[in-house]
Amino acid sequence: MKKKVLVTGGAGYIGSHNVKLLGESGYDIVVLDNLSTGFKEAVTYGEFIQGDLADTKFVDLVLKDHKFDAVMHFAGSIVVPESVEKPLIYYKNNTENSLNLIRLCIENNIPNFIFSSTAATYGIIESGYATEETATNPINPYGHSKLMTERMLQDVSNANSNFNFVALRYFNVSGADPDLKIGQAFAGATHLIKVNCEAAVGKRDKTFIFGTDFDTPDGTGVRDYIHVSDLAAAHLSALEYLFEKKQSNIFNCGYGHGFSVKEVVKTVKEVTSVDFTVEEAPRRTGDPATLVSKVDKIKSTLNWKPKYDDLNFIIKTAYEWEKSETLTSWRK
Repeated sequence: MKKKVLVTGGAGYIGSHNVKLLGESGYDIVVLDNLSTGFKEAVTYGEFIQGDLADTKFVDLVLKDHKFDAVMHFAGSIVVPESVEKPLIYYKNNTENSLNLIRLCIENNIPNFIFSSTAATYGIIESGYATEETATNPINPYGHSKLMTERMLQDVSNANSNFNFVALRYFNVSGADPDLKIGQAFAGATHLIKVNCEAAVGKRDKTFIFGTDFDTPDGTGVRDYIHVSDLAAAHLSALEYLFEKKQSNIFNCGYGHGFSVKEVVKTVKEVTSVDFTVEEAPRRTGDPATLVSKVDKIKSTLNWKPKYDDLNFIIKTAYEWEKSETLTSWRK
């Protein structure tokens, strides 16, 4: 009998890539999304239900109507500057809604939970490199809201022997499905590769480099970029780990090496053959010089083997998606 998985936020960027991989892998899927930033067209497999996690009575009915083996929780708010300006929105969407979802999973005997977390839980690290044991010290409400959910999951798992979770701390997720059936469609995206690909296709007049005086080889921030399809594969491996091992765990999701902002911008120009305008601007508050993952744990524990660890390929898929008729049709 096929395992049944609820995917919250499954019409969004990362959620939809997970839905596609789950569907291709033979899982029975139900997607719950309020479409505030997602697109129904992005849901390529399973049953789609439009609804909001804040409506706990509705969510409870969905859980009771389906006998889920696991929940993958992607629904939430992710824009760091917005979290600083509107912290209560982030604590409601990312923490309160997660609390209620976890509670309903316990009440409905759903034993496996995969949580979409973030490298923002680490804050600024002196060495610039994060293992899962690195101290967590978020510097914005977004990071705090995600870390609070991790702590809830740990406490609930400790108190309930039949409830286990995996939290995946994403670094910089980029690119698009190589088949170009889905990709990052939210118009307000702030991700470096996405923004520069938008400039390459003429959707932006220019882009910015925020800070050129960091303690890095070229003075710009260094980050770890992971292709969204490799991230989806990590979730599938985490799901299989929970089914087999029945153990809670936390894993970094990145490639273990980084590129500077200038290197990324230069590569976007090379891949797209477009010399768009780039301006230098002051640092943004709280930006670390370097933030790169250590991924020994996920590779050894989950036997995760990324396929797309190639900056050129990541950018190529992002650029091709930005030009695609599929994206244009969704936004209409």
